[in-house]
Amino acid sequence: MSDRIFGAIGLALAVFYYWSATIIPDSFMADAIGPKTFPMIIAVVLGVCSLVFLFRPDPEPIWPRMRDFAEILAAFVVMMLYAQLLPVLGFVAATIFATAYLTWRLGSKPLGSLMTGVGTSAGIYIVFHLVLGLNLASGPLGF
Repeated sequence: MSDRIFGAIGLALAVFYYWSATIIPDSFMADAIGPKTFPMIIAVVLGVCSLVFLFRPDPEPIWPRMRDFAEILAAFVVMMLYAQLLPVLGFVAATIFATAYLTWRLGSKPLGSLMTGVGTSAGIYIVFHLVLGLNLASGPLGF
């Protein structure tokens, strides 16, 4: 039943998305495919996938227990805090905290999670900021 509900919602969204794509105004620049094509392709793919959910649903899933939902909610809160604290703490510090918490909740030991957070944060910072020259949020320490 849940697959069919998901498929019906997806199909309605696909129809709305396709309709929204049709009202995109044409650009003043001449383009072979125009600005409507890509959103229309996305809408068609979403519609086909939704039809599969409607007509070939999986057996009913076993839903997680309430404790597992609490874990999912906590991870969601951490990601929202990450987005809010990114400009305040900077990329490196915010990423260390978010990565360390999430890997700890996925089963790593606390020290291993902290090392993973530091390694992930440093690695992304090095690749994206130092090598590729992209701007990342600077914190009070400048990185």
